[in-house]
Amino acid sequence: MTQTLRVWDPLVRIFHWSLVLFFFTAYLSEDDFESLHVWAGYTVAGLVTFRIIWGLIGTRHARFSDFVYSPANVFRYLIALPAGRAARYIGHNPAGGAMIIALLISLAGTTLFGMALYGADEHAGPLARTWLASFGEHDLEEVHEFFANLTLALVGLHVAGVLISSLLHRENLIRAMITGRKAADMQVDEEKTS
Repeated sequence: MTQTLRVWDPLVRIFHWSLVLFFFTAYLSEDDFESLHVWAGYTVAGLVTFRIIWGLIGTRHARFSDFVYSPANVFRYLIALPAGRAARYIGHNPAGGAMIIALLISLAGTTLFGMALYGADEHAGPLARTWLASFGEHDLEEVHEFFANLTLALVGLHVAGVLISSLLHRENLIRAMITGRKAADMQVDEEKTS
């Protein structure tokens, strides 16, 4: 029987799968179900806020200090990946850590400009009658859609990275994000250089 380690705490896992659900709910409801779109967007904003806080005070592998690597480390990891020489990490690998930061920034942009657009268009929401909502609706809509589509592209890259890492290291990272556990008996590189 393979020994496992607890890596992802329940809050990280609930956050992850809730974010998947509410981002795609917002993305797919944008034209036809405005109320659903707005509330799914608010939920995404709340989830992003929670993840930023949890990245500062959460459990070991949830904290930014555990998975934010220098650009040089991210680059070395990405170069080693196609050659099959990328090291396995118990927490997020350098590319995964960079993807989390990119997704959080993109989701924050999506929700911020979505709320500004809602404030400009409907004169409702937390950003109604603020300087951000005073920009033209068309411009706000373009920026909101840019960030939403960027997020979708990043999600595609994230899924590809998970599949590649799963194959390379012969471990099911999707299952790990469901159970919170990863195999303990594999070689691991936990080096954190700047």
